[in-house]
Amino acid sequence: MVDSAGRLPAERLAARRFERYVAIGDSSTEGLDDPAGDGGFRGWANRLAEQIARAQADQGGLLYANLGVRGKKTREIRDQQLERALALRPDLVTLFSGTNDMVSRSFDLPAVAVDLAAMMAAVRTSGATLLTFTMPDLVPVMPLARRLAPRLAALNAAIRSAAERADALLVDFAAYPVASDPRLWSPDRLHANSAGHARIAAALAHALGIPGAD
Repeated sequence: MVDSAGRLPAERLAARRFERYVAIGDSSTEGLDDPAGDGGFRGWANRLAEQIARAQADQGGLLYANLGVRGKKTREIRDQQLERALALRPDLVTLFSGTNDMVSRSFDLPAVAVDLAAMMAAVRTSGATLLTFTMPDLVPVMPLARRLAPRLAALNAAIRSAAERADALLVDFAAYPVASDPRLWSPDRLHANSAGHARIAAALAHALGIPGAD
C-alpha cells in the first residue's frame, strides 16, 4: 500500500533500488514539448530516469527504455507497448494514458477503464513497481476545456480505481492546484512545457522516495 501522498512506506523504500525502468504511454511519456536540444525530446520520463540513475550511481547503473509514442490511445498502448515492456523484465514501470481517448469524439470510458486495469494488473503481476498519475484540472490552463471536465473527472476516477486495485503508486496531480498553473504548460495547452516536465519528474521521484527528490 501507499500513503496519502502516493509514497511507498519507508520500510519498502529502504531496501529498494531499481535496475530496469520502462516507460509506456503517449506523447506525454515521449516527452513532447520538452526539447532536448538535439532535435528530440527530454520529457519527464527521461528526467525521472536520470534522477534515479544519479541517486544509485554508487550501486550500479539503470537500464531504461521509453516506449511512449505520441497520439496513442489506451488500447493501442496495451496492444503495442505492454508486451514489449514486460519482455524487458522491468522492476519499475510508469504508465500514463487516456488523454487521447478523452479528447476523441468517440470516448469510450468503460473500455479505457478495462484497458488501464488490465495493464496495471499485468505490470504488478510481473513483480514490477508501477507508478502512474492523474491529469490536473485543465480549465485554468484552457477555459475551453470546461466541456471536457466531466470526461477528465471520469478518466481520473478510472485511473485511481485501477491503481488502487493493482496496489500501484499514484501521484494525484488533480488534487494539486499548482499542476494547473499555465506557466507549466506549452502553448497547445495539452502538453507540459520543460518546466512542467521537470515538476512531473520531481513529483514522481518523490513518490518513489528517491534520495534528493523534492
